[in-house]
Amino acid sequence: MSEATSSPLISLDRVGKTYASGIMALGGVSAEIAQGSFVSLVGPSGCGKSTLLRILAGLISADSGAVAWPATGARPAELGFVFQEATLMPWASVFDNVWLPLKLKGRSREQAHERVMSALSRVSLADFADAFPRELSGGMRMRVSIARALVTEPPLLLMDEPFAALDEFTRETLDDDLLALWHAQAWTVVFVTHSIYEAVYLSQRVLVMGARPGRIVADVKIDAPAERGRDFRESHLYIDQCAAISAKLREAS
Repeated sequence: MSEATSSPLISLDRVGKTYASGIMALGGVSAEIAQGSFVSLVGPSGCGKSTLLRILAGLISADSGAVAWPATGARPAELGFVFQEATLMPWASVFDNVWLPLKLKGRSREQAHERVMSALSRVSLADFADAFPRELSGGMRMRVSIARALVTEPPLLLMDEPFAALDEFTRETLDDDLLALWHAQAWTVVFVTHSIYEAVYLSQRVLVMGARPGRIVADVKIDAPAERGRDFRESHLYIDQCAAISAKLREAS
């Protein structure tokens, strides 16, 4: 899993955000994220991780600083966003939930069929296209959410603690599935998590954020083999890097 070497997809220059309540969520975040890389954000609750992700998505605006897109000139027209909850429509089938982004773009069910089924196949849910969310486990619902995010084939995937509510076994399985998809799709992934262990396992780099107002206090390159799995999770290399990032977080708190 080599670090991407192309032009940065995202450049953050002293990005700040203060809400109407007066809470300063971000106090000057600067970082660069390379095309094709997998970068995680970790930090204490309330440090602005989700706020930063929403600024990247264009859901909210920064108050100060600049977000630039050197590789593309502008924010990609297509990007995927996976929230903490699966946020599926309970009355709609799995197929129709994944179809939604294409439907909003004017693609009929028939026109979207191949793309939707391809997305479901990537998350191993093609056989559940006609099922409803209530019939699925929590992990399966999150897979549907991921399929919905990737059905437009976005170059950038933003993920806000997507596996936090799942049991540890399901979470580890989905982490492995996400890495396989990242390898196959050549996305750029920005992943928010509270779990240092998850961040180290998934990422090429971990950006450590300090307590509010959020800012980057450490940028840690992860030393890990291309193929990650049980051996890496149980290695001293993995444990030592988790401990190092934990120390960075304690210093920033």
